[in-house]
Amino acid sequence: MGNAQLLSIHVHPVKALRGMSPRQAVVEPWGLAGDRRWMLVDDGGRVVTQRQRPRLATAAAELLPGGGVRLSAPGAEPVTVPVPRPAGAVPVEIVRDKVEAVPAEDAAVHAWCRAFLGADVRLVHMADPASCRPVDPEFALPGETVSFADGYPLLVTTTASLDALNSLIARGEHGDEGPLPMNRVRPNVVVTGTDAWAEDGWSRVSIGEVDFRVAKMSGRCVVTTTDQASAERGKEPLHTLGRHRRIGGKLVFGQNLVPLSPGTIRVGDPVRVVA
Repeated sequence: MGNAQLLSIHVHPVKALRGMSPRQAVVEPWGLAGDRRWMLVDDGGRVVTQRQRPRLATAAAELLPGGGVRLSAPGAEPVTVPVPRPAGAVPVEIVRDKVEAVPAEDAAVHAWCRAFLGADVRLVHMADPASCRPVDPEFALPGETVSFADGYPLLVTTTASLDALNSLIARGEHGDEGPLPMNRVRPNVVVTGTDAWAEDGWSRVSIGEVDFRVAKMSGRCVVTTTDQASAERGKEPLHTLGRHRRIGGKLVFGQNLVPLSPGTIRVGDPVRVVA
């Protein structure tokens, strides 16, 4: 893997919405700077994602200086949301975790989100990811935390593995659904120049100046079947992953990473397997 390099970077300021693809990003202990620091919750404080509302795929979030976001969606005027003051935190629930989050201060923001989604939702912000939400203790080291990502600070995928998956899809009963683009799996970093499934054997990697621990393979859900442009759902890639990539009871694609050092990663950086 001597020629492996970072092909692209993906930051999703609001969980479940379309994100950004910057040329470089600061790596913080809990993930890429600005990644998934915002999310939508329902009237019970539970996270709302594309699992329940695939239409979220058609909305986009742009990260603004200072950590605010600009939301846009088809047929709606964009809305700008500044970071709220840390006072006024409310309990919210994400995956198996109950944490504190701060609602956006402008009622018009919540109205925009409700109108777009047709559901009673609010936009909330994670004020302090350094202490707010621990990584799954089964796969974590002491003190590791994460933003509003599903479970881990970063997700890495490789173009070779996507090509291999698409080849399997093409030969299957839902071949007309492929080839699938990488945005179906919503990674943070995409690596090129490896063999297919090479990431299965990684335990520690470096991207440019930053070292990462590989925590575990990424188990995939129904979001991967959601077209990120139209929000329509199909059978793939879960059908094919179920036949060819069922490992430890999960349908897996990609690896979850935890940063071991701070720094900045850049498109084109060399990617090296340390262990």
